[in-house]
Amino acid sequence: MSKNAKLAVLGSINADHILNLTHFPRPGETVIGQNYEIAFGGKGANQAVAAGRAGANIAFIACVGADDIGERIRQQLAQDNIDTSPVEVVAGESTGVAMIFVNREGENNIGIYSGANAALTPDCVTRHQQVIADADALLMQLESPLESVLAAARFAREQQTQVILNPAPATRLSDELLALIDIITPNETEAEILTGIAVHNDQDAARAAAALHDKGIGTVLITLGRRGVWLSEQGQGQRIPGFSVNAIDTIAAGDTFNGAFITARLEQKAMQEAVRFAHAAAAIAVTRSGAQPSVPWRAEIDDFLQQQG
Repeated sequence: MSKNAKLAVLGSINADHILNLTHFPRPGETVIGQNYEIAFGGKGANQAVAAGRAGANIAFIACVGADDIGERIRQQLAQDNIDTSPVEVVAGESTGVAMIFVNREGENNIGIYSGANAALTPDCVTRHQQVIADADALLMQLESPLESVLAAARFAREQQTQVILNPAPATRLSDELLALIDIITPNETEAEILTGIAVHNDQDAARAAAALHDKGIGTVLITLGRRGVWLSEQGQGQRIPGFSVNAIDTIAAGDTFNGAFITARLEQKAMQEAVRFAHAAAAIAVTRSGAQPSVPWRAEIDDFLQQQG
């Protein structure tokens, strides 16, 4: 793959309503917030923005509602170097919404209404098959209907388009879908739900990765938060540490990692170098608040890596 390699992202678009609190409310408790903002999010859109800003040649298959915020999101995505022609407007439905509480440790609790994201059906995937066929890689997550993710993965495999799945939010997946995936990027929780193996250390990560290899997945990246990433290729594993920064908001860290990682791979960076590039992008993102507002541009990632030596 080369500088001109194409990426297709299929996934969700949300308007994120973010409220900063000292602590998460217990049932029946009211907590006064310090800061409130509306930011554009959704795992699909976050990963598309991360790839677009990192320099990928990218088209985004998604759905928004026929509302003002949906139109504003489409305009913003276009400014982030994303081909938005496959983003459909769904009449009579609102753009997806995420309600996010962030505590003073930078942790978050999230509730989601899918809205127009539910209209990303297998029929919608079929309408945009050419985008997948033209792409060198297809990146997906699990905020879209599972049958659509499966349909897109099947078609991508037929077209010899590489399939990358970030299996978030955590859910069980069929062996049929897992067998169609080339690269999977779960966090510890997601890896446990997919394999039944709790990931507390590198040995656990290696066992969980082996279980995913057994399902037919060649490359496994288990993200371990501050400890970095467990990278396993065909059963050969190692932990690649991340960068130590002062995190204020981890909302889009995983999404930024995924978008930056596949961008680096499409530029033919070696796997370890691609992980390091993605670590850098995520490290910058967690020092800023919000989902897409926190995602860095290519020049920022390159500068960060230069400073690391």
